[in-house]
Amino acid sequence: MSESNTIPKSLQEAIGTESKKLSNDIEKGAIRRFAEAIEDNNPLYVDENYAKSLGYRNVIAPPTFLRSVQTDPLPDHIKSPYSAVVDGGSVWEYFSPVCAGDIITTITTFENVFDRDGRLGNMIFLIKTTRYTNQLSELVATQTTTSITYEPKKEN
Repeated sequence: MSESNTIPKSLQEAIGTESKKLSNDIEKGAIRRFAEAIEDNNPLYVDENYAKSLGYRNVIAPPTFLRSVQTDPLPDHIKSPYSAVVDGGSVWEYFSPVCAGDIITTITTFENVFDRDGRLGNMIFLIKTTRYTNQLSELVATQTTTSITYEPKKEN
């Protein structure tokens, strides 16, 4: 945890806060439409018999499919005092395939906050991790995201 003067104490104290859980039914049609949208014709994504012949419960979702799964936001009080936001990127880890018929529950945790001076001035970095768990209580993936916030410089 940073001891910076630019990070409000309330934001530092919010580390570890979790969102509400949100459950998502994973539908076969949604997987097919997503695979079509990304132009990936892997039969694992559309052919149930083929997927089952390889030991899966049903068709599986492309890994990037989880971007389309809903998550509940963190509480409103977890926000930077700076108004401008830049996406600092995401790191995904995958542990188990997501299959049609799964119920994926998401929960997001506010992991860390720190600041750094850069060409935009002082920047506050907010780190959060979303866990994706199936109905068997198996962790199927995590996504760690970084948001970079800063106060835009006023033009003279």
